[in-house]
Amino acid sequence: MEQPRLTRVEGLVGPEADGARLDAYLASLPGCPSRSACAKLVAAGAVTINATPATSKSERVMLGDRVEVLVEEKAAEGCLLPNPYIELDIRFEDEYLIVISKQADLVCHPSPGHEHDTLANALVAHCGYDRLGMLQGEDRPGIVHRLDRDTSGLMLCAKDDETQRALQDLIRLRVLDRRYITLVQGYVAPDEGTITTRIARSARDRTRMTVVDDPNAREAITTFRTLERFEAGPRDEGYSLLECHLFTGRTHQIRVHMRHIAHPVVGDQVYGMRARKGRAQTRNLGLERQFLHSWRIAFDHPVTGEHICLSDRLPEDLSGVLESIAERSMGRTDAGIEVLG
Repeated sequence: MEQPRLTRVEGLVGPEADGARLDAYLASLPGCPSRSACAKLVAAGAVTINATPATSKSERVMLGDRVEVLVEEKAAEGCLLPNPYIELDIRFEDEYLIVISKQADLVCHPSPGHEHDTLANALVAHCGYDRLGMLQGEDRPGIVHRLDRDTSGLMLCAKDDETQRALQDLIRLRVLDRRYITLVQGYVAPDEGTITTRIARSARDRTRMTVVDDPNAREAITTFRTLERFEAGPRDEGYSLLECHLFTGRTHQIRVHMRHIAHPVVGDQVYGMRARKGRAQTRNLGLERQFLHSWRIAFDHPVTGEHICLSDRLPEDLSGVLESIAERSMGRTDAGIEVLG
């Protein structure tokens, strides 16, 4: 078997890193992999401090220390090209994670037809391939949870495997608070409700998800609060503005659940209204992407313990749609006043 080629990475500890943990310092060096991978290198005896083998990932480096580490060349190369031309709207960042506001029409990770123009490529350009969590696979660096291409808003990304795993655990434990604003077709009578179903990939169209009775399918839970209702017009049945709270993270979950309760998301080209093209365009209020925006994320930082709570206003295309039907408003609910002001 061919032995892996090793490259030596060296660092001289400066004032900004004096007293830093060894694994964190290593991860900051150009050419080194993620923090969790650096911890494994320490355990494997591949790291020295002032020519003496390091014994613990948590030991502290001091001003003037010379640190050396042997790294497999492939660990620093990566399999995604960085794309610095994709703008990242960063709302929070530290050495462990990033919260960004994703623009509509941006794919999260490479797929057929989108090899170098994805959020993952932008993250590689911003952080470096070797400074992102890899638990989702080498083609999805940093990705903790996805937003559909045409869904905008807040999204979490992780800079190392440990943080990525911790954030995914928050999702599994249903304590990562993710809320979306969506405009749906028709009059939603309840002020609040819960939709619990099982969701699986459609047997007829593998690009679509659907509600099924199969007990082996994955459970999906969405709660909603009605924020505002809009009167019916001559060519539509009115609209309802909802806040949806995800307790699970199934593919297309909100879009599938809204169709399931006969209130499809405005502008949804996959699960939306089936009507003649002109009439569907009218009912969709001119939108060619779903009216779905990740407006709020709240969680306890898995490393620092800080409570992070971020909100993101509607982008111009969605706020413009609401302005176009404002005169048809039937008034905001208490939840609407709370969320929208």
